[in-house]
Amino acid sequence: MRHFDLVIIGSGSGNSIADERFAGWKVAIVEKGVFGGTCLNVGCIPTKMFVHTADVAAAPASGARLGVDAHLDGVRWTDVRDRIFGRIDPISEGGRRWRAEENANVTVFAGTARFTGPKTLDTGTGEVITADRFVLAAGSRPVVPDVADLASAGYHTSDTVMRLDALPPRITILGSGFVAAEFAHVFSSFGVAVTVIARSDLLLRHEDREVATRFTQVASEKWDVRLRRKAVRAERVDGVVRLHLEGPDGAEVVESEELLVAVGRTPNSDLLDLAATGVDVHPDGRIVVDEHQRTSVEGIYAMGDVSSEYQLKHVANHEARVVQHNLLHPDEPIASDHRFVPAAVFSSPQVASVGLTEEQAVARGVRYVAASQAYASIAYGWAMEDTTGFAKVLADPDTGLILGAHVIGPQASSVIQPVIQAMSFGLDARTMARGQYWIHPAMPEVIENALLNLPLT
Repeated sequence: MRHFDLVIIGSGSGNSIADERFAGWKVAIVEKGVFGGTCLNVGCIPTKMFVHTADVAAAPASGARLGVDAHLDGVRWTDVRDRIFGRIDPISEGGRRWRAEENANVTVFAGTARFTGPKTLDTGTGEVITADRFVLAAGSRPVVPDVADLASAGYHTSDTVMRLDALPPRITILGSGFVAAEFAHVFSSFGVAVTVIARSDLLLRHEDREVATRFTQVASEKWDVRLRRKAVRAERVDGVVRLHLEGPDGAEVVESEELLVAVGRTPNSDLLDLAATGVDVHPDGRIVVDEHQRTSVEGIYAMGDVSSEYQLKHVANHEARVVQHNLLHPDEPIASDHRFVPAAVFSSPQVASVGLTEEQAVARGVRYVAASQAYASIAYGWAMEDTTGFAKVLADPDTGLILGAHVIGPQASSVIQPVIQAMSFGLDARTMARGQYWIHPAMPEVIENALLNLPLT
């Protein structure tokens, strides 16, 4: 068996670890799918390219209330699709080729890795290897729910729906989280009739409840939103998928040409046979790691979706830098900083959050004060005629330190960034609001005013 200094399982954020400082190491990278990981190929990058296109397609419809009469002539789906993947696919292939052909110290294995013994790995290519150190960065995959006859009826996940051959007249989206919300925006903006099926009473139910309630209200005006429904059976009849539901009013059926399943993602840890090498796993499938990203086995690290409760690319990138340092400096390890992890939903409207929700603060017994500011009450929001967006901040009533922030509205993912910075560097709400200029009239004023509204002592 060939022996390596380092084996990295997964070519997403884990691929960034082996830089020029590892030139003297014998490194192997094992990838079961397309090189570059979820974000590049089926996640953040292509979805946001579709979202931006959807934003452009949706713009004419919002012009009338501003006195601008515009209309959408149509969406050339295959042109949209091919522009996006015509850029992404060569990047993925280029990354694989660069690692395989231009890094003399790196060997790339295209297979599904699984452990067969302590620090012994079957690469899925017919070759078994060993190593002193491993980085488990195998990512996650879409969850497929237990719905009778789902496979025979046919469905898409976020891995496949972006490569459809044509836009369907109708699409049903099973799920209520960020993936469902983003694809609902994309397809509805392109003229597809969208039905969203949620088991809970709200879309984006993990967000602050006030934000989730507002998003659900706005979404229900654009899409056919079915709440508190359970999918029990699927069938395909004459090219149409019929999804059978149970809801508050009994049984019902939703029909559409395509079905997108977007009910969550699960870590790929179960594919690795981790018990063979002694790595511990949480009940939900996440690999157990300490603050230094070390697993229960010396010399084996884990990072990203396969171990983190945050299925976010910026978290995986952060953890990759921590693992990289700790591989190079094992006697001077650094810890991951997960104190203030932000997230955003690129739907319409956008949603962004960081820190505690009100519900979490109450559940944990954290003392707080909260305040909000509507987009409609700041100059730029007024100019846009935005009537639904708002920003909400939570702070410690004694110190003024910010505990959380939640934004729903245009460019929420950018508007929230000053709060993330303030929380990360310990800037209290009063100092943040009063201690700097806020450009007028610009959208961050919604944050400024929310901070000023806090009832601090």
